[in-house]
Amino acid sequence: MTTSSAENTRKAGRGGLAIAAAKIYFILVGFIQQIAFSAILGLNGYGALSTALSAASIVTNPITQASIQGMSREVAGASEAEQPRVLRRVLSFHALLGLVFGLVFSLSAGRVASALGAPHTAPTLRILGSILFFYGIYTPLVGALNGLRRFVAQAALDVTAATLRTVGLLGGAWLATRAASTALDGPAGAALGFAGAAAMVLLVSIGVVGLGRAGGARPSVRGYAMFLVPLLFGQGLLNLLFQADGLLLRRFAAESATAAGLGYQAADKFVGAYRAAQLFGFLPYQLLMSVTFILFPLLASARASGDKEQVRDYVRSGIRLAVILSGLMSSVLIAVPAGLIDLAYSTEAAELGGRALRVLGVGLAFLAVLGVMTSALNSLGGERGSLLVTAAALGLVVISCFVFVRGQALSADLLVRTAWATSAGLVLATLLAAGLLARVAGGVVAPLTLLRSGAAVAISATLGANLGFGGPMGTVVSAAVVAASYVGVLGLARELGPDDLARLRAVAGRAPRR
Repeated sequence: MTTSSAENTRKAGRGGLAIAAAKIYFILVGFIQQIAFSAILGLNGYGALSTALSAASIVTNPITQASIQGMSREVAGASEAEQPRVLRRVLSFHALLGLVFGLVFSLSAGRVASALGAPHTAPTLRILGSILFFYGIYTPLVGALNGLRRFVAQAALDVTAATLRTVGLLGGAWLATRAASTALDGPAGAALGFAGAAAMVLLVSIGVVGLGRAGGARPSVRGYAMFLVPLLFGQGLLNLLFQADGLLLRRFAAESATAAGLGYQAADKFVGAYRAAQLFGFLPYQLLMSVTFILFPLLASARASGDKEQVRDYVRSGIRLAVILSGLMSSVLIAVPAGLIDLAYSTEAAELGGRALRVLGVGLAFLAVLGVMTSALNSLGGERGSLLVTAAALGLVVISCFVFVRGQALSADLLVRTAWATSAGLVLATLLAAGLLARVAGGVVAPLTLLRSGAAVAISATLGANLGFGGPMGTVVSAAVVAASYVGVLGLARELGPDDLARLRAVAGRAPRR
Protein backbone atom coordinates (compact mmCIF):
# COMPACT_ATOMS: atom_id res chain seq x y z
CA MET A 1 0.00 0.00 0.00
CA THR A 2 1.40 3.42 -0.96
CA THR A 3 1.90 6.23 1.57
CA SER A 4 -0.96 8.18 -0.03
CA SER A 5 -3.29 5.18 0.06
CA ALA A 6 -2.38 4.39 3.67
CA GLU A 7 -3.03 7.97 4.70
CA ASN A 8 -6.40 7.98 2.92
CA THR A 9 -7.31 4.74 4.68
CA ARG A 10 -6.23 6.16 8.03
CA LYS A 11 -8.24 9.35 7.58
CA ALA A 12 -11.26 7.45 6.35
CA GLY A 13 -10.98 5.03 9.25
CA ARG A 14 -10.82 7.81 11.80
CA GLY A 15 -13.79 9.45 10.15
CA GLY A 16 -15.60 6.13 10.17
CA LEU A 17 -15.00 5.76 13.89
CA ALA A 18 -16.33 9.28 14.46
CA ILE A 19 -19.46 8.62 12.41
CA ALA A 20 -19.91 5.21 14.05
CA ALA A 21 -19.69 6.92 17.45
CA ALA A 22 -22.32 9.40 16.30
CA LYS A 23 -24.54 6.53 15.17
CA ILE A 24 -24.13 4.80 18.52
CA TYR A 25 -25.12 8.06 20.22
CA PHE A 26 -28.10 8.29 17.87
CA ILE A 27 -29.13 4.76 18.83
CA LEU A 28 -28.78 5.46 22.56
CA VAL A 29 -30.75 8.68 22.29
CA GLY A 30 -33.34 6.78 20.27
CA PHE A 31 -33.78 4.29 23.09
CA ILE A 32 -34.28 7.09 25.58
CA GLN A 33 -36.77 8.60 23.18
CA GLN A 34 -38.76 5.36 22.89
CA ILE A 35 -38.87 4.85 26.65
CA ALA A 36 -40.10 8.40 27.11
CA PHE A 37 -42.69 8.01 24.36
CA SER A 38 -44.02 4.93 26.08
CA ALA A 39 -44.50 6.96 29.27
CA ILE A 40 -45.95 10.05 27.55
CA LEU A 41 -48.18 8.56 24.85
CA GLY A 42 -48.71 4.95 25.93
CA LEU A 43 -48.60 2.03 23.50
CA ASN A 44 -51.70 3.18 21.61
CA GLY A 45 -50.43 6.73 21.09
CA TYR A 46 -47.03 5.43 20.09
CA GLY A 47 -48.66 3.16 17.53
CA ALA A 48 -50.48 6.13 15.98
CA LEU A 49 -47.30 8.23 15.91
CA SER A 50 -45.35 5.32 14.43
CA THR A 51 -47.82 5.06 11.56
CA ALA A 52 -47.38 8.74 10.72
CA LEU A 53 -43.59 8.69 11.03
CA SER A 54 -43.36 5.54 8.90
CA ALA A 55 -45.47 7.06 6.14
CA ALA A 56 -43.47 10.30 6.21
CA SER A 57 -40.15 8.45 6.15
CA ILE A 58 -40.99 6.94 2.76
CA VAL A 59 -40.56 10.45 1.36
CA THR A 60 -38.14 11.98 3.87
CA ASN A 61 -35.50 9.25 3.84
CA PRO A 62 -35.06 9.15 0.03
CA ILE A 63 -34.55 12.90 0.01
CA THR A 64 -32.07 12.56 2.86
CA GLN A 65 -30.02 9.75 1.31
CA ALA A 66 -30.14 11.15 -2.23
CA SER A 67 -29.14 14.61 -0.99
CA ILE A 68 -26.20 13.27 0.97
CA GLN A 69 -24.97 10.99 -1.79
CA GLY A 70 -25.61 13.53 -4.56
CA MET A 71 -23.85 16.42 -2.86
CA SER A 72 -21.01 14.17 -1.67
CA ARG A 73 -20.46 12.91 -5.21
CA GLU A 74 -20.39 16.39 -6.77
CA VAL A 75 -18.23 18.04 -4.12
CA ALA A 76 -15.76 15.13 -4.00
CA GLY A 77 -15.38 15.28 -7.80
CA ALA A 78 -14.80 19.05 -7.96
CA SER A 79 -11.53 20.91 -7.56
CA GLU A 80 -10.96 22.91 -4.39
CA ALA A 81 -11.65 26.15 -6.25
CA GLU A 82 -14.90 24.81 -7.74
CA GLN A 83 -16.31 23.32 -4.55
CA PRO A 84 -18.07 26.44 -3.11
CA ARG A 85 -19.92 27.06 -6.38
CA VAL A 86 -20.82 23.39 -6.79
CA LEU A 87 -22.17 23.41 -3.24
CA ARG A 88 -24.45 26.43 -3.88
CA ARG A 89 -25.74 25.05 -7.17
CA VAL A 90 -26.61 21.60 -5.81
CA LEU A 91 -28.06 23.11 -2.61
CA SER A 92 -30.46 25.30 -4.60
CA PHE A 93 -31.70 22.28 -6.52
CA HIS A 94 -32.40 20.31 -3.34
CA ALA A 95 -34.09 23.23 -1.58
CA LEU A 96 -36.62 23.45 -4.42
CA LEU A 97 -37.05 19.69 -4.40
CA GLY A 98 -37.75 19.67 -0.66
CA LEU A 99 -40.30 22.48 -0.97
CA VAL A 100 -42.25 20.71 -3.73
CA PHE A 101 -42.24 17.33 -1.97
CA GLY A 102 -43.23 18.93 1.35
CA LEU A 103 -46.23 20.73 -0.13
CA VAL A 104 -47.46 17.65 -2.01
CA PHE A 105 -47.11 15.46 1.08
CA SER A 106 -48.98 17.89 3.36
CA LEU A 107 -51.82 18.35 0.87
CA SER A 108 -52.29 14.59 0.45
CA ALA A 109 -52.08 13.78 4.20
CA GLY A 110 -55.81 13.11 4.59
CA ARG A 111 -55.93 10.59 1.77
CA VAL A 112 -52.80 8.83 2.95
CA ALA A 113 -54.15 8.50 6.49
CA SER A 114 -57.45 7.06 5.25
CA ALA A 115 -55.69 4.58 2.95
CA LEU A 116 -53.70 3.30 5.93
CA GLY A 117 -56.83 2.78 8.02
CA ALA A 118 -55.70 5.55 10.40
CA PRO A 119 -57.71 8.74 9.69
CA HIS A 120 -56.78 10.11 13.12
CA THR A 121 -53.14 10.52 12.01
CA ALA A 122 -53.91 13.09 9.27
CA PRO A 123 -53.00 16.21 11.36
CA THR A 124 -49.68 14.61 12.32
CA LEU A 125 -48.90 13.82 8.67
CA ARG A 126 -49.64 17.40 7.59
CA ILE A 127 -47.17 18.79 10.09
CA LEU A 128 -44.49 16.28 9.11
CA GLY A 129 -44.66 17.57 5.53
CA SER A 130 -42.84 20.76 6.62
CA ILE A 131 -39.81 18.70 7.63
CA LEU A 132 -39.24 17.78 3.99
CA PHE A 133 -38.39 21.40 3.21
CA PHE A 134 -35.96 21.78 6.13
CA TYR A 135 -34.27 18.47 5.35
CA GLY A 136 -34.11 19.41 1.67
CA ILE A 137 -31.51 22.01 2.69
CA TYR A 138 -29.96 20.41 5.78
CA THR A 139 -29.06 17.00 4.34
CA PRO A 140 -27.18 18.31 1.27
CA LEU A 141 -24.98 20.22 3.72
CA VAL A 142 -24.24 16.91 5.47
CA GLY A 143 -23.34 15.54 2.04
CA ALA A 144 -20.94 18.43 1.50
CA LEU A 145 -19.09 17.54 4.69
CA ASN A 146 -18.97 13.93 3.53
CA GLY A 147 -17.62 14.86 0.09
CA LEU A 148 -14.98 17.08 1.68
CA ARG A 149 -14.12 14.13 3.98
CA ARG A 150 -14.78 16.27 7.05
CA PHE A 151 -16.10 13.17 8.77
CA VAL A 152 -15.61 14.42 12.33
CA ALA A 153 -17.64 17.57 11.59
CA GLN A 154 -20.28 15.36 9.95
CA ALA A 155 -20.42 13.21 13.07
CA ALA A 156 -20.76 16.26 15.31
CA LEU A 157 -23.63 17.55 13.18
CA ASP A 158 -25.32 14.14 13.39
CA VAL A 159 -25.08 14.23 17.19
CA THR A 160 -26.52 17.75 17.31
CA ALA A 161 -29.38 16.81 14.99
CA ALA A 162 -30.22 13.67 16.98
CA THR A 163 -30.28 15.64 20.24
CA LEU A 164 -32.46 18.47 18.95
CA ARG A 165 -34.82 16.04 17.20
CA THR A 166 -35.32 14.03 20.40
CA VAL A 167 -35.91 17.15 22.50
CA GLY A 168 -38.39 18.46 19.92
CA LEU A 169 -40.33 15.20 19.58
CA LEU A 170 -40.58 14.52 23.30
CA GLY A 171 -41.15 18.14 24.27
CA GLY A 172 -43.92 18.55 21.71
CA ALA A 173 -45.62 15.32 22.77
CA TRP A 174 -45.42 16.22 26.45
CA LEU A 175 -46.82 19.73 25.97
CA ALA A 176 -49.65 18.53 23.75
CA THR A 177 -50.76 15.86 26.23
CA ARG A 178 -50.52 18.22 29.21
CA ALA A 179 -52.09 21.38 27.75
CA ALA A 180 -55.85 21.21 28.28
CA SER A 181 -56.60 23.90 25.68
CA THR A 182 -54.51 22.57 22.80
CA ALA A 183 -56.19 21.27 19.65
CA LEU A 184 -53.30 18.87 19.02
CA ASP A 185 -53.10 15.33 20.36
CA GLY A 186 -49.82 13.80 21.54
CA PRO A 187 -48.62 12.49 18.15
CA ALA A 188 -49.37 15.81 16.40
CA GLY A 189 -47.58 17.70 19.19
CA ALA A 190 -44.55 15.47 18.71
CA ALA A 191 -44.58 16.20 14.97
CA LEU A 192 -44.73 19.95 15.65
CA GLY A 193 -41.75 19.68 17.99
CA PHE A 194 -39.91 17.67 15.33
CA ALA A 195 -40.53 20.43 12.78
CA GLY A 196 -39.17 23.08 15.15
CA ALA A 197 -36.07 20.97 15.81
CA ALA A 198 -35.53 20.48 12.06
CA ALA A 199 -35.56 24.25 11.57
CA MET A 200 -32.93 24.67 14.31
CA VAL A 201 -30.75 21.91 12.84
CA LEU A 202 -30.88 23.67 9.48
CA LEU A 203 -29.57 26.90 11.01
CA VAL A 204 -26.76 25.02 12.77
CA SER A 205 -25.74 23.21 9.58
CA ILE A 206 -25.60 26.48 7.63
CA GLY A 207 -23.34 27.88 10.33
CA VAL A 208 -21.01 24.86 10.08
CA VAL A 209 -20.88 24.43 6.29
CA GLY A 210 -22.01 27.73 4.81
CA LEU A 211 -23.99 28.21 1.63
CA GLY A 212 -21.14 28.24 -0.86
CA ARG A 213 -20.83 30.87 -3.59
CA ALA A 214 -23.02 31.76 -6.53
CA GLY A 215 -21.86 31.15 -10.09
CA GLY A 216 -20.42 28.25 -11.97
CA ALA A 217 -22.10 25.83 -14.32
CA ARG A 218 -21.27 22.53 -12.68
CA PRO A 219 -23.11 20.26 -12.36
CA SER A 220 -25.52 20.78 -15.24
CA VAL A 221 -29.16 20.51 -14.31
CA ARG A 222 -29.72 17.73 -16.85
CA GLY A 223 -26.64 15.76 -15.85
CA TYR A 224 -27.38 15.99 -12.13
CA ALA A 225 -31.04 15.09 -12.67
CA MET A 226 -30.03 11.99 -14.63
CA PHE A 227 -27.99 10.89 -11.61
CA LEU A 228 -30.45 12.00 -8.95
CA VAL A 229 -33.81 10.83 -10.32
CA PRO A 230 -32.90 7.11 -10.47
CA LEU A 231 -31.27 7.44 -7.04
CA LEU A 232 -34.38 9.11 -5.59
CA PHE A 233 -36.60 6.48 -7.13
CA GLY A 234 -34.33 3.71 -5.86
CA GLN A 235 -34.21 5.17 -2.36
CA GLY A 236 -37.98 5.61 -2.48
CA LEU A 237 -38.39 1.93 -3.25
CA LEU A 238 -35.86 1.03 -0.56
CA ASN A 239 -37.76 3.01 2.06
CA LEU A 240 -41.04 1.56 0.89
CA LEU A 241 -39.36 -1.77 1.55
CA PHE A 242 -38.41 -0.59 5.05
CA GLN A 243 -41.93 0.52 5.90
CA ALA A 244 -44.15 -1.75 3.79
CA ASP A 245 -44.59 -4.37 6.48
CA GLY A 246 -45.50 -1.90 9.22
CA LEU A 247 -47.90 0.08 7.04
CA LEU A 248 -49.56 -3.03 5.63
CA LEU A 249 -49.87 -4.38 9.16
CA ARG A 250 -51.55 -1.09 10.09
CA ARG A 251 -54.08 -1.53 7.30
CA PHE A 252 -54.72 -5.22 7.91
CA ALA A 253 -54.95 -4.79 11.69
CA ALA A 254 -57.51 -2.02 11.23
CA GLU A 255 -59.52 -4.30 8.94
CA SER A 256 -59.34 -7.11 11.52
CA ALA A 257 -60.36 -4.75 14.31
CA THR A 258 -63.36 -3.52 12.33
CA ALA A 259 -64.37 -7.10 11.45
CA ALA A 260 -64.27 -7.96 15.16
CA GLY A 261 -66.63 -5.08 15.98
CA LEU A 262 -63.87 -2.82 17.33
CA GLY A 263 -62.88 0.65 16.15
CA TYR A 264 -59.91 1.09 13.78
CA GLN A 265 -57.95 2.65 16.64
CA ALA A 266 -57.85 -0.78 18.32
CA ALA A 267 -55.06 -1.57 15.85
CA ASP A 268 -52.78 1.11 17.39
CA LYS A 269 -51.32 -1.08 20.15
CA PHE A 270 -50.47 -3.89 17.72
CA VAL A 271 -48.75 -1.42 15.41
CA GLY A 272 -46.94 0.02 18.41
CA ALA A 273 -45.71 -3.42 19.49
CA TYR A 274 -44.51 -4.24 15.97
CA ARG A 275 -42.77 -0.88 15.80
CA ALA A 276 -41.07 -1.73 19.08
CA ALA A 277 -39.76 -4.92 17.47
CA GLN A 278 -38.63 -2.93 14.42
CA LEU A 279 -36.81 -0.45 16.65
CA PHE A 280 -34.43 -3.19 17.75
CA GLY A 281 -34.45 -4.97 14.40
CA PHE A 282 -33.27 -1.83 12.59
CA LEU A 283 -30.23 -1.42 14.86
CA PRO A 284 -27.85 -3.24 12.46
CA TYR A 285 -28.97 -1.04 9.57
CA GLN A 286 -28.62 2.17 11.56
CA LEU A 287 -25.13 1.36 12.73
CA LEU A 288 -23.95 0.16 9.33
CA MET A 289 -24.91 3.45 7.72
CA SER A 290 -21.54 4.67 9.03
CA VAL A 291 -19.94 2.10 6.71
CA THR A 292 -21.80 3.50 3.69
CA PHE A 293 -20.83 7.09 4.53
CA ILE A 294 -17.16 6.09 4.29
CA LEU A 295 -17.48 3.50 1.53
CA PHE A 296 -19.37 5.71 -0.92
CA PRO A 297 -16.75 8.47 -1.47
CA LEU A 298 -13.86 5.96 -1.42
CA LEU A 299 -15.50 3.80 -4.08
CA ALA A 300 -16.42 6.83 -6.17
CA SER A 301 -12.80 8.03 -6.11
CA ALA A 302 -11.40 4.57 -6.88
CA ARG A 303 -13.83 4.14 -9.77
CA ALA A 304 -12.96 7.57 -11.17
CA SER A 305 -9.25 6.67 -11.12
CA GLY A 306 -9.94 3.34 -12.83
CA ASP A 307 -8.34 1.30 -10.03
CA LYS A 308 -10.31 -1.96 -10.25
CA GLU A 309 -8.20 -3.72 -7.62
CA GLN A 310 -8.84 -0.96 -5.11
CA VAL A 311 -12.56 -1.05 -5.89
CA ARG A 312 -12.65 -4.80 -5.23
CA ASP A 313 -10.69 -4.42 -1.97
CA TYR A 314 -12.96 -1.64 -0.70
CA VAL A 315 -16.08 -3.66 -1.50
CA ARG A 316 -14.78 -6.85 0.14
CA SER A 317 -13.67 -5.00 3.26
CA GLY A 318 -16.94 -3.07 3.55
CA ILE A 319 -19.21 -6.08 3.06
CA ARG A 320 -17.14 -8.25 5.40
CA LEU A 321 -17.46 -5.60 8.11
CA ALA A 322 -21.20 -5.36 7.43
CA VAL A 323 -21.67 -9.13 7.72
CA ILE A 324 -19.71 -9.40 10.96
CA LEU A 325 -21.38 -6.44 12.68
CA SER A 326 -24.90 -7.36 11.58
CA GLY A 327 -24.30 -10.91 12.78
CA LEU A 328 -23.19 -9.61 16.19
CA MET A 329 -26.36 -7.58 16.68
CA SER A 330 -28.62 -10.20 15.13
CA SER A 331 -27.44 -12.86 17.60
CA VAL A 332 -28.53 -10.68 20.54
CA LEU A 333 -31.92 -9.90 18.99
CA ILE A 334 -32.63 -13.58 18.36
CA ALA A 335 -31.53 -14.64 21.85
CA VAL A 336 -33.55 -12.27 24.07
CA PRO A 337 -36.21 -10.50 21.93
CA ALA A 338 -38.99 -10.13 24.51
CA GLY A 339 -36.56 -9.00 27.21
CA LEU A 340 -35.18 -6.25 24.98
CA ILE A 341 -38.62 -4.89 24.14
CA ASP A 342 -39.59 -4.97 27.82
CA LEU A 343 -36.53 -2.87 28.65
CA ALA A 344 -37.71 0.05 26.52
CA TYR A 345 -41.47 -0.39 26.47
CA SER A 346 -43.74 -2.57 28.57
CA THR A 347 -44.65 -6.16 29.29
CA GLU A 348 -47.65 -5.83 26.98
CA ALA A 349 -45.45 -4.69 24.08
CA ALA A 350 -42.99 -7.51 24.80
CA GLU A 351 -45.74 -10.13 24.82
CA LEU A 352 -47.16 -8.88 21.53
CA GLY A 353 -43.87 -8.20 19.71
CA GLY A 354 -41.28 -10.60 21.18
CA ARG A 355 -41.79 -13.48 18.75
CA ALA A 356 -41.90 -11.08 15.80
CA LEU A 357 -38.53 -9.60 16.82
CA ARG A 358 -36.91 -13.04 16.86
CA VAL A 359 -37.82 -13.38 13.18
CA LEU A 360 -36.96 -9.77 12.33
CA GLY A 361 -33.58 -10.23 14.02
CA VAL A 362 -32.61 -12.38 11.05
CA GLY A 363 -34.46 -10.58 8.28
CA LEU A 364 -33.37 -7.06 9.20
CA ALA A 365 -29.74 -8.17 9.55
CA PHE A 366 -29.95 -9.00 5.84
CA LEU A 367 -31.46 -5.55 5.30
CA ALA A 368 -28.38 -3.96 6.90
CA VAL A 369 -26.06 -5.80 4.51
CA LEU A 370 -28.40 -4.97 1.62
CA GLY A 371 -28.11 -1.28 2.49
CA VAL A 372 -24.33 -1.39 2.23
CA MET A 373 -24.53 -3.34 -1.05
CA THR A 374 -26.96 -0.92 -2.68
CA SER A 375 -24.79 2.02 -1.61
CA ALA A 376 -21.78 0.33 -3.20
CA LEU A 377 -23.74 -0.38 -6.39
CA ASN A 378 -24.88 3.24 -6.60
CA SER A 379 -21.34 4.55 -6.18
CA LEU A 380 -20.07 2.20 -8.91
CA GLY A 381 -22.67 3.14 -11.51
CA GLY A 382 -24.99 0.22 -10.79
CA GLU A 383 -28.07 2.29 -9.93
CA ARG A 384 -30.33 0.34 -12.29
CA GLY A 385 -29.35 -3.01 -10.85
CA SER A 386 -29.85 -1.69 -7.32
CA LEU A 387 -33.26 -0.40 -8.34
CA LEU A 388 -34.35 -3.73 -9.80
CA VAL A 389 -33.25 -5.67 -6.72
CA THR A 390 -35.12 -3.33 -4.39
CA ALA A 391 -38.26 -3.40 -6.54
CA ALA A 392 -38.22 -7.21 -6.57
CA ALA A 393 -37.82 -7.33 -2.77
CA LEU A 394 -40.65 -4.84 -2.25
CA GLY A 395 -42.92 -6.83 -4.50
CA LEU A 396 -42.16 -10.03 -2.60
CA VAL A 397 -42.81 -8.43 0.78
CA VAL A 398 -46.10 -6.88 -0.34
CA ILE A 399 -47.36 -10.06 -2.00
CA SER A 400 -46.33 -12.18 1.01
CA CYS A 401 -48.12 -9.84 3.42
CA PHE A 402 -51.31 -9.91 1.36
CA VAL A 403 -51.20 -13.70 1.15
CA PHE A 404 -50.14 -14.60 4.70
CA VAL A 405 -51.21 -11.63 6.86
CA ARG A 406 -54.42 -10.10 5.54
CA GLY A 407 -57.59 -11.54 7.00
CA GLN A 408 -55.95 -12.98 10.13
CA ALA A 409 -57.43 -12.33 13.57
CA LEU A 410 -56.19 -9.36 15.59
CA SER A 411 -53.51 -11.04 17.74
CA ALA A 412 -49.75 -11.40 18.20
CA ASP A 413 -49.73 -13.99 15.39
CA LEU A 414 -50.53 -11.17 12.98
CA LEU A 415 -47.17 -9.59 13.87
CA VAL A 416 -45.25 -12.86 13.53
CA ARG A 417 -46.72 -13.53 10.10
CA THR A 418 -45.75 -10.01 9.01
CA ALA A 419 -42.20 -10.56 10.23
CA TRP A 420 -41.84 -13.82 8.27
CA ALA A 421 -43.19 -12.26 5.07
CA THR A 422 -40.76 -9.35 5.41
CA SER A 423 -37.70 -11.46 6.21
CA ALA A 424 -38.22 -13.76 3.23
CA GLY A 425 -38.21 -10.83 0.83
CA LEU A 426 -35.11 -9.27 2.39
CA VAL A 427 -33.08 -12.48 2.26
CA LEU A 428 -33.80 -12.93 -1.43
CA ALA A 429 -33.06 -9.28 -2.21
CA THR A 430 -29.68 -9.48 -0.47
CA LEU A 431 -28.71 -12.56 -2.48
CA LEU A 432 -29.66 -10.82 -5.73
CA ALA A 433 -27.73 -7.68 -4.75
CA ALA A 434 -24.66 -9.78 -3.92
CA GLY A 435 -24.72 -11.30 -7.41
CA LEU A 436 -24.95 -7.89 -9.08
CA LEU A 437 -22.23 -6.38 -6.90
CA ALA A 438 -19.90 -9.30 -7.61
CA ARG A 439 -20.33 -8.67 -11.32
CA VAL A 440 -19.65 -4.92 -11.01
CA ALA A 441 -16.85 -4.96 -8.41
CA GLY A 442 -15.24 -8.34 -9.10
CA GLY A 443 -16.03 -9.72 -5.65
CA VAL A 444 -18.21 -9.31 -2.57
CA VAL A 445 -17.22 -11.35 0.47
CA ALA A 446 -15.43 -14.63 1.14
CA PRO A 447 -17.80 -17.62 1.55
CA LEU A 448 -15.93 -18.62 4.70
CA THR A 449 -16.82 -15.29 6.28
CA LEU A 450 -20.50 -16.03 5.68
CA LEU A 451 -20.22 -19.56 7.09
CA ARG A 452 -18.28 -18.50 10.16
CA SER A 453 -20.57 -15.56 10.90
CA GLY A 454 -23.69 -17.72 10.45
CA ALA A 455 -22.30 -20.39 12.76
CA ALA A 456 -21.38 -17.76 15.35
CA VAL A 457 -24.93 -16.35 15.26
CA ALA A 458 -26.48 -19.81 15.69
CA ILE A 459 -24.19 -20.82 18.57
CA SER A 460 -24.32 -17.56 20.52
CA ALA A 461 -28.08 -17.01 20.04
CA THR A 462 -28.86 -20.56 21.16
CA LEU A 463 -26.68 -20.07 24.22
CA GLY A 464 -28.37 -16.79 25.12
CA ALA A 465 -31.89 -18.14 24.66
CA ASN A 466 -31.18 -20.96 27.11
CA LEU A 467 -29.46 -18.99 29.88
CA GLY A 468 -32.76 -18.47 31.69
CA PHE A 469 -31.89 -15.09 33.25
CA GLY A 470 -35.02 -13.07 34.04
CA GLY A 471 -35.77 -9.39 34.54
CA PRO A 472 -34.07 -6.30 33.08
CA MET A 473 -30.65 -7.11 34.54
CA GLY A 474 -30.93 -10.69 33.28
CA THR A 475 -31.60 -9.39 29.77
CA VAL A 476 -28.54 -7.13 29.91
CA VAL A 477 -26.33 -9.96 31.19
CA SER A 478 -27.66 -12.36 28.57
CA ALA A 479 -27.03 -9.83 25.79
CA ALA A 480 -23.45 -9.34 26.98
CA VAL A 481 -22.84 -13.10 27.11
CA VAL A 482 -24.26 -13.53 23.61
CA ALA A 483 -22.10 -10.74 22.18
CA ALA A 484 -18.97 -12.07 23.86
CA SER A 485 -19.63 -15.62 22.68
CA TYR A 486 -20.20 -14.39 19.11
CA VAL A 487 -16.85 -12.63 19.06
CA GLY A 488 -15.22 -15.62 20.73
CA VAL A 489 -16.54 -18.05 18.12
CA LEU A 490 -15.27 -15.82 15.30
CA GLY A 491 -11.90 -15.64 17.03
CA LEU A 492 -11.68 -19.41 17.40
CA ALA A 493 -12.72 -19.81 13.76
CA ARG A 494 -9.94 -17.34 12.81
CA GLU A 495 -12.35 -14.95 11.18
CA LEU A 496 -11.16 -12.27 13.61
CA GLY A 497 -7.47 -12.11 14.40
CA PRO A 498 -4.24 -10.09 14.50
CA ASP A 499 -4.84 -8.55 11.07
CA ASP A 500 -8.04 -6.92 12.29
CA LEU A 501 -6.24 -5.54 15.33
CA ALA A 502 -3.51 -4.18 13.06
CA ARG A 503 -6.12 -2.41 10.95
CA LEU A 504 -7.62 -0.80 14.05
CA ARG A 505 -4.17 0.39 15.10
CA ALA A 506 -3.56 1.78 11.62
CA VAL A 507 -6.86 3.65 11.76
CA ALA A 508 -5.89 5.09 15.12
CA GLY A 509 -2.52 6.11 13.69
CA ARG A 510 -0.46 3.63 15.67
CA ALA A 511 1.98 1.35 13.97
CA PRO A 512 1.65 -2.33 14.86
CA ARG A 513 4.38 -3.79 17.02
CA ARG A 514 6.86 -6.18 15.47
